[in-house]
Amino acid sequence: MLLLFLCGPIYSQQKVEGLIFDKDTKQRIGRVLMINKTSGANVFNNSRGEFALAMQRGDQIIAQKEHYFSDTLTYQGEKVLIFNLKKTSIYIDPVTVVARKTPEQILSDRRRDYDKAYKLADPGSYLSVGPTGAGLSINAIYSLFSKEAKNARRLTKYFQKEYEENIVDIRFSKELIKGVTGLEGEPLDNFMVRYRPSYDFVSLATHYQMVSYIKSKYEYFKFVPYIKPLPDLNNIDINKEH
Repeated sequence: MLLLFLCGPIYSQQKVEGLIFDKDTKQRIGRVLMINKTSGANVFNNSRGEFALAMQRGDQIIAQKEHYFSDTLTYQGEKVLIFNLKKTSIYIDPVTVVARKTPEQILSDRRRDYDKAYKLADPGSYLSVGPTGAGLSINAIYSLFSKEAKNARRLTKYFQKEYEENIVDIRFSKELIKGVTGLEGEPLDNFMVRYRPSYDFVSLATHYQMVSYIKSKYEYFKFVPYIKPLPDLNNIDINKEH
């Protein structure tokens, strides 16, 4: 009778099935060591995350795997035990990184792609030295007065302006302004248009000076945040008939 009583708990054990998941990705995890801490029994789960282990009510079941935090559950008679293991390192969703060209790289590409325009816009010295001595360079004079050369100079000036505006965009960025002022959405866009600094200032200003500039302009902005900026006078054609 005593022997049967002592062996009772052993015979009451049953095979219980379970599944192991990654807590972040929700994917099944294989090769996890499952340990019945109460009885000492242990088994590895399969590649589908499934396991079967003998246990009874009150048994403590431990799931262990390298690079994951261990998890312990107390069996309360469930038909299926579910474990969700968390990685010891932080999980980050995969992202695609697209490298953005710097203003210097963009300008270098322009110079390469429009090499002829740059040569016409800046032909070099107007003096040339030949077998008969020094004289005026015909190519340089042509580049000075020809329509093609004028268009080339206009194009290269545009590329230089593009370069300067790209520099301002990087230094006077939405991220910086939002961090300093807390502005978002339309008020942020309005602020950036109204108080966009010049290239000359941006090219010389330190980060501290940029932050101070934004803070000072924000004090003015708070009084009249919704006023629309006036158009640039340089872009108004006063000779245009209305």
